[in-house]
Amino acid sequence: MTVNAVRIAWRITRLNIRAQMEYRIEFLLNIAIGAIWQVSVIVFATVLLTRFTGMGGWDSSEVLLIPATRMLAHGLFVLCLGRVHQLGRFVQEGKIDIYLLRPIPVHRQVQLEFFPTNAFGDLTVAVGLMVGALSRSHLDWTAGRITYLVACLLGAMLLEAALFTAVACAALRFPAADYWGRWLEELLGTFGSYPLNVLPKAVGGFLTFGLPLAFVAYFPAAVLTGHGHDTGVPYWLAAASPLLGVLAYLGARLLWRWSLNHYTGVNG
Repeated sequence: MTVNAVRIAWRITRLNIRAQMEYRIEFLLNIAIGAIWQVSVIVFATVLLTRFTGMGGWDSSEVLLIPATRMLAHGLFVLCLGRVHQLGRFVQEGKIDIYLLRPIPVHRQVQLEFFPTNAFGDLTVAVGLMVGALSRSHLDWTAGRITYLVACLLGAMLLEAALFTAVACAALRFPAADYWGRWLEELLGTFGSYPLNVLPKAVGGFLTFGLPLAFVAYFPAAVLTGHGHDTGVPYWLAAASPLLGVLAYLGARLLWRWSLNHYTGVNG
């Protein structure tokens, strides 16, 4: 993006925020809804810390790092790139056809369609969970380990964006593919908070090589806590999770460009 493009995007974002803040109660309710939506993660963390000493060979403080990483990466995704999750609805409403008539790239217009106020609620819960995980951790948080954690969060955000971008590409041809995004969101919420070694091997294999959810939080947390050699994959592959997120997102954007070039309109 050029400097002028960044300036325009920032101006549109500010206008979206100001428009939503015209209705202060609704603005605050959307933030609250974002936090309430993650109540299951809070319950999981509470039960884990009060009733169990560990899970799958991990102690409770190590396990807590998995949902904390997943939640914080998810909150960043919702804030920065999450509007792509709504693309199936945009196709059904015919908005993509309108976007194509404008001089701004379609993907950028999708991201600037509205401001995700609920992301503040997601991030509030996620930051609190991460602070709790780090405060209970027995690890020595050196500059290198902190840098790797930040890289993992960014890589996980991009990997989640890549998965939903792939669903969005399908929605350009089959608008009903929007339901695949809901299914993907359920999978992330259901299996993204556990060490995958507690699941059957077939399920763990699918969530690693079929649908790479393991690279979002499980592998990064395993590398950080010293369990990287016990994940069932080569250590270097688990440690390369941030790079995989970058490559997956770049690949998804290429797929998006190809899909958009073959888009034939809401009526096919």
